[in-house]
Amino acid sequence: MDARNEAREFLMSRRANLTPEEAGLPVSGHRRVTGLRRGEVAMLADVSPEYYAKIERGQLAGVSDAVLESLVRALQLDEAEREHLFDLARAANGAARPVRRRRSKKWVPRDSLIRALDAIAFGPAFVRNGRMDVLATNALGRAFYDEVLDGPGQGNLARYCFLDERAKAFYPHWEAAADITVSILRTEAGRDPRDKQLHDLIGELSTCSDAFRTRWGAHNVRRHGSGTKEFHHHEVGDLTLTYEGLELTAEPGLSLLIYTAEPGSPSQERLQLLANLAATPAAGPTRGGHPTPTQEG
Repeated sequence: MDARNEAREFLMSRRANLTPEEAGLPVSGHRRVTGLRRGEVAMLADVSPEYYAKIERGQLAGVSDAVLESLVRALQLDEAEREHLFDLARAANGAARPVRRRRSKKWVPRDSLIRALDAIAFGPAFVRNGRMDVLATNALGRAFYDEVLDGPGQGNLARYCFLDERAKAFYPHWEAAADITVSILRTEAGRDPRDKQLHDLIGELSTCSDAFRTRWGAHNVRRHGSGTKEFHHHEVGDLTLTYEGLELTAEPGLSLLIYTAEPGSPSQERLQLLANLAATPAAGPTRGGHPTPTQEG
């Protein structure tokens, strides 16, 4: 992923998504596009049209934080989009993120992390990286994501979403789930544009899935911290779960996500049923339900 192209396409997509009315600009005469013109963005950001044209060509090297903030306001970027723009600018300036780049080793969860996961008994809990690889789970998480871990997904949530047909049953609102999945990967691409494994994953999904390729071109990004999701598990049926995402301080770049159900709800009863099924010998998870160690970075 070329940083200059990423920046150019991201800014063009945000400009196209903002109408003059939304930006508080008067509209007169015929417009060939529904979004803002470059000159209008320049005016709103209080920079010259020539300078904004240079920025939109992807030349973010040397652009000050103050100018970036002006663009954030002009384009009405949300917090995730703002962070993405600043990530792209850091990449353009050659800024490295060495703390997040641990390539050539297999990642193995610490025993203390395994115990922490196993202590979460009432909901699926798992650790993932920015590429959406599921790196470790508790026993209930292993049962919850059995199709992700044991099918075409190969332990990766994005690959499962787009390459495993079962995902369309698991996610009752598959279109929304697919949008979120691509937005998370797009955000990660801005944070770490040198991640070869991420490049390879995006290339694979773009080649194999028209749905992914279309969404990737939209350049949408998002933060994934908390919310509510609906699932249909093949063994216990419909589940409405809330989730909380926590960054692991001791493992930069990794997140712990925990799903829970409302107490006394049908979803809680179904989660308990799934936990009971996972506890039977037939379920057979190893190491407390933790996936095989995988490459992490």
